[in-house]
Amino acid sequence: MVMTLIKRVASAVTLMVCMSALVYALASVGGVDPARQLLGSDAGDAEVAELNHSLGVDRPLMVQFTDWIAGVARGDLGRSYVDGRPVTDKLSAAFPVTISMVLLTLVVVMVLSLGLAMLATRGGAWADRIVQLLMLAGHVVPGYLAGLLLLLLFAVQIRIFPVFGYVPFAQSPGGWLTSLVLPVTALALGGIAGAALQARGALLDVLDADYIRTLRSRGIPARSVLWRHALRNATPPWLTSLSLAFVAMIGGALLIEKVFAMPGLGTLAVDATLSGDRPVIMGLVVLTGSLVVLVNLLTDLLQLWLVPKARAA
Repeated sequence: MVMTLIKRVASAVTLMVCMSALVYALASVGGVDPARQLLGSDAGDAEVAELNHSLGVDRPLMVQFTDWIAGVARGDLGRSYVDGRPVTDKLSAAFPVTISMVLLTLVVVMVLSLGLAMLATRGGAWADRIVQLLMLAGHVVPGYLAGLLLLLLFAVQIRIFPVFGYVPFAQSPGGWLTSLVLPVTALALGGIAGAALQARGALLDVLDADYIRTLRSRGIPARSVLWRHALRNATPPWLTSLSLAFVAMIGGALLIEKVFAMPGLGTLAVDATLSGDRPVIMGLVVLTGSLVVLVNLLTDLLQLWLVPKARAA
């Protein structure tokens, strides 16, 4: 178990370094001159060269990346090219918005996907068909389109929820929840469909297994068979789908935040990309990549705990 954990952590660190190097190279050779972007097209070549020198972007790419990695190891992600603020400050301001939306969406996806899967497997043929139809609709409708429709119906026409913005939890818990209802609903649709489909297939396979039939033949109640035996063995594929859904939620948040004008990581990423703010872009890569790696690591550990025979793999 310990060796498995060490291998997972080592592979995660290696993945983060490789991903950071790739994104750093792409951001550096993307054709955006930071100084020209900041000073405008009317600035002279001497001014542009001086600003590039002060920013340190006129040095060899490997030297820049090595210095950046050294800074990350010290907890220093650098300063924004645009306003000079520390990248950590900008991430700290935007992170609560995105993580609130993503974690709340993950909870919704977990509850509804498992509930729909159990309804599909235990509710009869008609229930299964209805659930599959809902899953198909969740896959087909893009999150940003669902967000626009929800915004138009419940914020503009009926006016139940706010149109734009985000309310911090510390300021008003009720306002925080209200401001997240529509974004979470739009972001959760695809995740619910994928996780429910995976959980349904896993449950059907487990419920058709020989040991489940043996338990039923011994007179064990169907509810006990489902909750104590079938769900435990059907959970690993469902957890894998949830980890993939989490990654998709982070990407989907980029669009959803723009639709609802929320000052989260998605809005920060769009602004940094348009302005060529490489330190902020790299800070976003480190933060989101760390989240993805952490979720995948936790998923692996949960699967090892649920399925002991996987520890020997």
